[in-house]
Amino acid sequence: MESTSADRLARELLEDCLAGRPWPEHLLAGLLDGSGDRALFRIVVERLGDLFEPHLSSVYAELFSEVIARRISELHAEHLAARYQRVRRPRVFDRDPAAIQDVFVLSRVTLGADVAITSVMLDAAKQRFPGARIWFAGPRKNWELFQADPRLSHLAIAYGRSGTLDDRLSIWRELREAVSKPASIVIDPDSRLTQLGLLPVCTEDDYYFFESRAYGGASSDEPLPVLASRWAAETFGSRDPRPYIATGLDAARFATTVSFGVGENPDKRIADPFEEELLEKLPRPVLIDKGAGGEEAQRVERAVAKAGGGIEMWEGSFAGFAEHVARSRLYVGYDSAGGHVASACGVPSIIIFAGFACERMLQRWSPPGAHVLRGDSSVARALVRAASTLLSTLGFPATS
Repeated sequence: MESTSADRLARELLEDCLAGRPWPEHLLAGLLDGSGDRALFRIVVERLGDLFEPHLSSVYAELFSEVIARRISELHAEHLAARYQRVRRPRVFDRDPAAIQDVFVLSRVTLGADVAITSVMLDAAKQRFPGARIWFAGPRKNWELFQADPRLSHLAIAYGRSGTLDDRLSIWRELREAVSKPASIVIDPDSRLTQLGLLPVCTEDDYYFFESRAYGGASSDEPLPVLASRWAAETFGSRDPRPYIATGLDAARFATTVSFGVGENPDKRIADPFEEELLEKLPRPVLIDKGAGGEEAQRVERAVAKAGGGIEMWEGSFAGFAEHVARSRLYVGYDSAGGHVASACGVPSIIIFAGFACERMLQRWSPPGAHVLRGDSSVARALVRAASTLLSTLGFPATS
């Protein structure tokens, strides 16, 4: 199936989901029987989550239960959907914590979400279960953000965010076998590893699910780290669990750290010459992340070449860059993982937010304590002026 055809089917399916209508069989079948896996995730699944409408969590559960059942014959759509409605209800851990030997905290897979949300769960688990072994279950790149924490162990689970549907579901049996241990519990912070809570990995009694897309209701304007902390405190009795990192890496000190990464979402970016003009204003010395290479690295190189001296480029691991962020005086970037690291480490930050699906998405993903500038390419110059004003307010006179 050509991508344009898959995109069309996915958009029609999304319209039915948002309108609360039963979706025609041919839409889902067309996506699953052809090459529409990526369109299904990119257009339908991500949009349903980004809107943070509590009722859409149930819509997603009904839809994706059917998707999973079509790929894994031993699972049944109606059973998955019914289970989801049970586990989504918050409940208090009321057993003896000393009886728990292993606590598995599932990765959210994206780096920013693992700092903003998953690390809160790790902190809560360490408090509530001081004698248990706490496992971070997820990709190695994400684990590197916490590898120096002596209380944590790593359960390596690879997950390809850009893989096919079958690739993404293929980890289920491996994950289920690894976490289904006697005297253990699983904390799921709305992980992609379980397809947002749908794949059963252990008994329901041992499973604690934070439904981040619905928790807090439709009226709350609080960010996800605050909601995650509240859920963890209510569930486990932990005291004010907070985001953190523990890389154990060395890092030099820069006045400003910067990331213009957009996570393969070009709508988050402000068009040229915004980035180079913003770089010109930032306190030196500056360290800017080149990202994973390709187009992002080329953008960074162009901006640095035009923005004057006093700027170094980072080409190492994200964990290494995160440690530089933690030791810097200021962080600047688009809505991405670096902003959540800065927030977790108490570093002042300026976050440029564009391309968000709705107001609640901006509220949920704004790092606590960050100075958020919202806009798009039509107001690029105004954003630069606003950033300059913020720099002065924060005690960082602009360089030009």
